Amino acid sequence: MIFVRYEKWNQYLKFYPITALIVLINVIMFIVLAINGAYSQGASGAILLEYGALSNVTGVPGIENVDSPWRYLTSVFLHGNFGHLLFNCFALLVFLPPLERLLGHIRYAVLYLVSGIIANVISLGAYNRMSEFFISVGASGAIYGGYGAFLYMALFQRNKMDKGSRQTVYVLLVMGLILSFATPDVNIWAHFGGAVAGFFLYGLMMRLPLGRKIG
Repeated sequence: MIFVRYEKWNQYLKFYPITALIVLINVIMFIVLAINGAYSQGASGAILLEYGALSNVTGVPGIENVDSPWRYLTSVFLHGNFGHLLFNCFALLVFLPPLERLLGHIRYAVLYLVSGIIANVISLGAYNRMSEFFISVGASGAIYGGYGAFLYMALFQRNKMDKGSRQTVYVLLVMGLILSFATPDVNIWAHFGGAVAGFFLYGLMMRLPLGRKIG
């Protein structure tokens, strides 16, 4: 079972430095937002936008760059509340490390970040098409990129995974889909877009003679 973590903390940092760094950035940004009142009643939307949330809302006082492209990336490292942060950091720490070990640090970082960006591009396009306003933050689009990569592995590289790990991937995706629809204020399109992006990015990486070779 590749999703069971046996490592001690010093081993974890040695084997999965990118995952640890991502979690650290998420935590630091949560603290920064909390200090600046992002989680106080009535203030969260404007402050999240100020620090890089993705949105199609315009006319927010003091926010003049809502359509800036850098928000596709910065929003990946912001979270709406402590539960949101905790849930995503748990997924990062437990489920994504095997992907960093298999891909290597650089290609793993590329897959994670590009999946998060594509997830945000897809979600913004979807909400604009539906003429719905939204403010989106969170690592889940990028995390679902990792799940999409694992799905590719489970379907086309079955020798890379034991049966229990393949079943875990299927359960993660099915439960993620159910919770995405059942939980209020979840950016469903970011989850879907991230999974699709990760699936195809991983497949592309398998065909490129770059970085660490899997196998």
